[in-house]
Amino acid sequence: MLPMGSFSRCLAAAGLTLFFAGAAQAAPDPGSPVGTANVTVADPTVPRPPGTPCVVQLFSNDTFDDFNTRPFNYTPPAGCGTRWSKVVLEADFSVTAGRQFDRTATIFLDGVNLFFGTTQEPTSTLAPSWHVERDLTDYSALFRNAGNGQADIGNIVNGTYTGVIQGSARLLFYPASAVAPAAKVPDAVYPIGSDPVGSTVLLQASANQMSATLTLPRNVERAYLDVFTQGQSTPDEFWYTCVPTQYANQTGECGGGNFREAEISIDGQSAGVAPVYPWVFTGGADLFIWKPTPGVQTLNFLPYRVDLTPFAGLLSNGSPHQVTLTLAGVNYYFMATAALLVYEDPHAAQVSGQVVRNTLADQAPTPTIGSTLATSASGETTGNVTTNLSRHFVIEGYVNTSHGRVDTTVDQTVAFANTEIFDVIPNSIYDQTTEQLTSVEGHSVSRTGTWVSSEFHQSYRYPFYMLSNQTFTDSAGDSTIETNIRQGFDEHVAFSVDGFPLYAADVHNHHEGSDSIDYDANYDILSHAGQNSKQVFTFRDSLGGCYRASVSAANDVVTGYNSGNGCPGQQNRVFWFSHPDGAPFGASPLPAW
Repeated sequence: MLPMGSFSRCLAAAGLTLFFAGAAQAAPDPGSPVGTANVTVADPTVPRPPGTPCVVQLFSNDTFDDFNTRPFNYTPPAGCGTRWSKVVLEADFSVTAGRQFDRTATIFLDGVNLFFGTTQEPTSTLAPSWHVERDLTDYSALFRNAGNGQADIGNIVNGTYTGVIQGSARLLFYPASAVAPAAKVPDAVYPIGSDPVGSTVLLQASANQMSATLTLPRNVERAYLDVFTQGQSTPDEFWYTCVPTQYANQTGECGGGNFREAEISIDGQSAGVAPVYPWVFTGGADLFIWKPTPGVQTLNFLPYRVDLTPFAGLLSNGSPHQVTLTLAGVNYYFMATAALLVYEDPHAAQVSGQVVRNTLADQAPTPTIGSTLATSASGETTGNVTTNLSRHFVIEGYVNTSHGRVDTTVDQTVAFANTEIFDVIPNSIYDQTTEQLTSVEGHSVSRTGTWVSSEFHQSYRYPFYMLSNQTFTDSAGDSTIETNIRQGFDEHVAFSVDGFPLYAADVHNHHEGSDSIDYDANYDILSHAGQNSKQVFTFRDSLGGCYRASVSAANDVVTGYNSGNGCPGQQNRVFWFSHPDGAPFGASPLPAW
């Protein structure tokens, strides 16, 4: 689908290292896919503990050819206990050969999202298939009781759009053992949304909100919010290329600006922010760039986890509380979903506490806009438009627990920078470059008296670059658009207790690609040339875990694939409890041995 404008657009203690020696497992290698045109990515699968899992099939070979949901019933696994070392969602999708748009795909259970992603587009001769996984261990409390769920892949099938999507999904429960003990997981999971079975919530303006009024247990110690926000439909599918409305006519680009950020509040008080990742769907900008390797997380989004622990005492006071998400900058069509995860004090029926400091409350999400745009007498427009916002905030709160008063401080700097560069000559050229970087530096510290009971540092970078050069080739309006895209996901996490480092990990997922398409005056594709792309995925942790893989493609087929190169022994090895895909951690990254 074409956007507006020129296109429709490692630090571990030695003792711990020795303790875990030999506990890593080799990451599976699917073998060389060189020569295939089917979906191929460098992402790691979710690592597993030893043992045979119990399996619950959620749905099997469901067909998605309309906009109706596909309901299913869930029953906990029989004979597998109620506490597991790991819970993993596996899902497999395919679309028949023909013509079809990229479609949004979700799976929900009792209002809680289990999967959120999009689909690959087929060709007239290729019926692509793909596999996705998500670590759902932190959602274990949800799976202890029977429930109702639904899968949703809204899809048009008619004489023009012929691709039929099929999908299956199952949950794998790994029983706890001495080697892989039960994970320390949240005691409850609450959906933030209006549908009791589950669906995303439409946000069409900054005043729209997704919220839930909850009366929580009176012994909440920690709280986190997992957030997904996905832009859809013009212009929000390509929000990262838009300009402030006052420059839209001059540049010919979509208005509304390019700053997007989820704002979290509790009872109207600012409680945290969640940056928006610039996902590009498989029909985005230039559909050939994503064949056969889609962009970063395109088929399988990761949630952003917001630490709400300073509010634990407030949430435990027995009163109803409203947890709300709004989206700053939204300009027509964003879908959102979120889940609240809470840890309870097992030795206290009631705790108390309050928020004592909140500097986010006085900082509105209002970016600074700059412009050097100039339009000459001949009509040529050149220059750039900049959008910048950086906020540092501190939120502090305490909770009186069975093991004493715990003070928690969340200290974050969240920054956004976007530059749109234009060179536009009417009926001749339309050149636009997008350079964007979203970054987060976060530090969460909990203290019991003078003892630092936990310390978590997180760093995220979402670099994004898109170059679109359009040249009109004749008076009839035919044109050629050359597109280059680079995007990345960079994560660093580190955990320590009272200054003693326990675990650190780094994830880097980068994709780059280019292509050139010839269009007629109606933007129907005449031909394309020069398609190439490459994805590189790396993971390392302070316990010796290592994963490296890369896939390159040209002319719509895989031309190169490497797995393990750069890791010790040229082999991927990760611990079963690690998160090599960059998924968020719970209260602790290490098993409770």
